[in-house]
Amino acid sequence: GALIAPMLADMHSDTDRTASRHPWLRLLPPPARLAPLLRLLPRAPQRHGMERLLTQVLAEPIAQGALDFMRGRRIGIEVTDLGLAWVIELDDTRLRLADAPAEASVRGSATDLLLLAARLEDADTLFFQRRLVLTGDTELGLTARNLLDSLPWEPVPLALRIVLNRCAHIAREARAAYHGHAPA
Repeated sequence: GALIAPMLADMHSDTDRTASRHPWLRLLPPPARLAPLLRLLPRAPQRHGMERLLTQVLAEPIAQGALDFMRGRRIGIEVTDLGLAWVIELDDTRLRLADAPAEASVRGSATDLLLLAARLEDADTLFFQRRLVLTGDTELGLTARNLLDSLPWEPVPLALRIVLNRCAHIAREARAAYHGHAPA
């Protein structure tokens, strides 16, 4: 009891610091509340934007042949709380979204996938905590995950790294503020 009280006080003060530093975070709705609005967006711009982003971010590994294992294979990404899902396959020179079913899929919340993309959370930690789920051909999924983990971060455009990092921090703090906890 004597050890727990100070820890709880520290957790409460961390929540207060986050709330006082960013009082507007409590006003942000959880991503699931944005899902109906996202369904109104036409698929073509979503598709085009996602394909451009993937191709830009992974241009160097594609050119070096690091993603050749994906030729003829399809990997899915499901953002559960937003109701979004994409299936990605490697074309000759770029990644594109496919209309066929995925052979392997990774599924998680918008916040957890954003934290993973920004490299603020480790994939193993998210999987062990069951915040990310891998389904289908696990060998294909793990090969893709291991490759993405091993890719250098520097070739990703600096502006995109900054945006990802800031958005991930805001998402983490917003989730914590919404649930009344200090950010992890």
